[in-house]
Amino acid sequence: MVGPFLTSLPDNVAGICHYGFTEMFNNAIDHSEGEMATVEVAMDALKVRMSILDDGVGIFEKIKRKMGLEDHRQAIFALSKGKVTTDPARHSGQGIFFTSRMFDQFSLSSRGLSLIHSHERDWLIQVDPERMPGTFVNIEIATDSTKTTKAIFDQYSDMEEDYGFTKTSIPLTLAKYGRDALVSRSQAKRVLAGIEGFKEIFLDFKGVETIGQAFADEIFRVYSRNHPETRIVPINAGLDVARMIGRAVVARGEEQG
Repeated sequence: MVGPFLTSLPDNVAGICHYGFTEMFNNAIDHSEGEMATVEVAMDALKVRMSILDDGVGIFEKIKRKMGLEDHRQAIFALSKGKVTTDPARHSGQGIFFTSRMFDQFSLSSRGLSLIHSHERDWLIQVDPERMPGTFVNIEIATDSTKTTKAIFDQYSDMEEDYGFTKTSIPLTLAKYGRDALVSRSQAKRVLAGIEGFKEIFLDFKGVETIGQAFADEIFRVYSRNHPETRIVPINAGLDVARMIGRAVVARGEEQG
């Protein structure tokens, strides 16, 4: 559908645009439960922008229902981990995960909430004043971008095992509600929910200033002890967070010793 608009782009940018649009448009067709989708493609010398608006039930509402979650914010956080789909027989749940990381700007909006990812903002949940129905996705990339689909896929793949999607990066800032700190075992269990299909999990603590002892213990001692086949790697952890993680790791080592 968008192919004719991409012929003037470098092959790597055209490939990313084709992948992202195809994944997002197929999501609207297969998951939205809507009847119509509006597509817009705009391009100038600096960037390509594509958007899709459907009139369906809304992506966060659909995931909330399917997974039995309490609210749309939990649905957004689950979606950020990868491999989340409401139709596993036909979809792997990888499309949004990879699209959000390929493009320079990615936003997914529904029912008053937006999941935004960009170089400038990193990960952000934004409250929208207009609670529009359906789902709106907007993706943008610079025309001179050096990104490639292969590089993004390889970043989260195990090259020794058929390049499977075995790695994920979880932005823990999305697990927080407002200024609430990550302190409890129940919060840790929400972080760990749905990661069974991955062998290596990077927990991104960017934007998280402190965590509780119980939160750290549940992830880095209890879960790691019970799932030795899964490697959990903290990244972007500040000094206070690193100290709390260190205590849990030491406790796990003492148990094993």
